[in-house]
Amino acid sequence: MSPNTIGALLMIASMACFTFNDTLLKMTDGALPLFQLLFLRGVTTSVLILALSRQLERIDFRLQARDWKVIGLRSVAEIAAAYFFLTALFNMPLANVTAILQVVPLSVTLAAALVFRQAVGWRRLVAIGIGFCGVLLIVKPGAEGFNIWSIYVLIAVLCVTVRDLSTRALSPAVPSMTVTLVTALSVMTAAGLASLSAPWAPVTPSVAALIGGSGVFVLGGYFFSIQVMRVGDIGFIAPFRYTGLLWALLLGWVVFGDWPGAMTLIGAGIVVATGVFTLYRERKLKVQAEKMRRT
Repeated sequence: MSPNTIGALLMIASMACFTFNDTLLKMTDGALPLFQLLFLRGVTTSVLILALSRQLERIDFRLQARDWKVIGLRSVAEIAAAYFFLTALFNMPLANVTAILQVVPLSVTLAAALVFRQAVGWRRLVAIGIGFCGVLLIVKPGAEGFNIWSIYVLIAVLCVTVRDLSTRALSPAVPSMTVTLVTALSVMTAAGLASLSAPWAPVTPSVAALIGGSGVFVLGGYFFSIQVMRVGDIGFIAPFRYTGLLWALLLGWVVFGDWPGAMTLIGAGIVVATGVFTLYRERKLKVQAEKMRRT
């Protein structure tokens, strides 16, 4: 297989793992307080990362002070994203939450233009605007459809955007597994401290199995997403991120019996289409810039 084909398959696998993780956590159905759940999953994930770090990638904590500051910002964003996303996930259909998250590539592109002063042409700006209109169709900002959980997902989108921009700001020499482990430990520690404010619930064998499976799938998502960055053309591979929505639609229907309404599906289609177009334009402009350099 070509590097691009391998990269596409790795991206699909990554999205599948993350969606299966979300499904397993949602299946706990409030059996445990959120912070206790996050702490136990963090323990599982951290242990797995340490156990497999030699096979996945080296872990090195000898980093520059600047990189530690960026990792700290990224970890805070990850903690907030986990809280708002999972809170919304426990109160909304899986596909609806995932559909709103598909706007992240658009929000990252817009934020990169504002923060890093990256050039964004009028075509991509129009696509971003249309994509956000698609999000409005999903969250239904009317008296009937809009609720606090929709706001929580939008806050999670903001947090994920900060996380991704922070990742871009890291030095190339920073090992990905170091960032992954620090992030997992940060979420685990924050959740563990927060969980002390309320009594812990007993963990039944079935809930323990769901948490364990969630930890395995999160590790799979981390591993595949790291490998994606090492093969192929990112401009070709990135659109396969949207397969996460297909997994969410399938699992939401099979496991929970949820199927989004027509407006949600239309909005999700608009978001995906504009996201793919934005990624296509970025790839095209990079190719043109590379040709200019060679000439």
